Amino acid sequence: MDKVSGLYVGGEFRASRSGRTGVVEEKATARRIGEFALGDGADVDEAVEAARAAQPGWAALGAPERAAYLRKFAEYLAANYEALVEQSMRETGGVRSKAEDEVGTSIRQLEISVVQATGTAGDLLQPYKAGKLSMSRTVPLGVAGLITPWNYPMNLAMRAVAPALAFGNTVVLKPAELTPTIGGQVLAQAAQHAGLPPGVFNVVTGGPEAGKALAAHRGLDMLDFTGSRGVGETIQADGRDVRLELGGSNAFVILDDADLDLASACAMIASFEFQGQTCISASRHIVVREVADAYLEAVTRRAEALTVGDPLDDPDLGPLISEKQRDRLHGEIVEPSLARGARLVTGGKYEGLFYRPTVLTDVTPEMPAFREEIFGPVIPITVVDTEAEAIALTNGLPMLMNSVFTRDLMRGLTVAEQLKAGEVHVNDAHARHGAENQMAGFTKRQWIGLQRTPLALPEWATR
Repeated sequence: MDKVSGLYVGGEFRASRSGRTGVVEEKATARRIGEFALGDGADVDEAVEAARAAQPGWAALGAPERAAYLRKFAEYLAANYEALVEQSMRETGGVRSKAEDEVGTSIRQLEISVVQATGTAGDLLQPYKAGKLSMSRTVPLGVAGLITPWNYPMNLAMRAVAPALAFGNTVVLKPAELTPTIGGQVLAQAAQHAGLPPGVFNVVTGGPEAGKALAAHRGLDMLDFTGSRGVGETIQADGRDVRLELGGSNAFVILDDADLDLASACAMIASFEFQGQTCISASRHIVVREVADAYLEAVTRRAEALTVGDPLDDPDLGPLISEKQRDRLHGEIVEPSLARGARLVTGGKYEGLFYRPTVLTDVTPEMPAFREEIFGPVIPITVVDTEAEAIALTNGLPMLMNSVFTRDLMRGLTVAEQLKAGEVHVNDAHARHGAENQMAGFTKRQWIGLQRTPLALPEWATR
């Protein structure tokens, strides 16, 4: 896999119009491992123009032809699997298991979309009147703009790129500036290797200037944004056709009959996987009082056993993504919560970007550790007296994904149905079920997972 640094517009790599570049850093060492072009509004205009020019021809191709291109796209990623895993580890700071999951999921999404491209193209409907024939068909939206985050940059791009291309849309992708290579440039390489027609897939790397230009561009038929709630709400307020996946303060609810060994093992995944830097990480551990002390002891013991270091040295946790992220976590969440009366049980220390797994207790609803999306390796514990109080506190803040722990599966299902989250897992950590192709539809649909068999959790989480 060759190293590339330019924008990918109209089927070619090139420098930005300004000629400016940025540095790609290895998060564990701060070592320079590449560079990327800093695109701006002019570059976005050209990319959208290229995508718009290519879209009619791409949509007019037969579905088997589009599927063949996607298959070659997947084959290139699979052939470069080890190099991509290492790039993800260096560029995101994630450990090997996280990187393998990211690259593997990206390949699987392409494979799914290969099948989608040649699947049912519509439906035969019941006629509204005798003698009539009514049909619906699937048609592309047109040009899709994608703005993706730094935490799972490859597969959060691919879950939109692959189905968009499969159904005849063209794409302009703007990856996060902290992860421009694994989140964009390597995907452009794959598209070029697959021979996608010029303009079908475009990548504009850069910072906020490029992101704002793409978000506001009137040449798009649809905008897909994954990121912070504040930015997402600003985009939504613009009144455009958008798909948003925003952050939230997810809850991890421990009822009085929970299996605490299971719950504390799952807590390691829910709050510490990829250093807690995902939109589905647990930000609030809401625990019924009868089991609060035992749960605190269990998660503290497990947290203190975890190792932190360079992902290439095979630790349990890697570094945070940036100094800005570290300073927000420590200076705006942990320290202010301690100042308001929370108690530090373990952790709360860092060296460079390496932040120790942290457990806080005596956390109350007015503290930042309760109200804010943590995005770091911190477990804040809030104790409640009843199940009803746990439900009310959980529903008091925006959220994406929750977990509920109880030995009674029917009780867990009953509680899950009362929680206002897109996904609720009973006796399970987040996202252990595979999330490929979870594209939003036109209904408000809740996904509930009931864990009935032994969990396949990583060894580090169960020590």
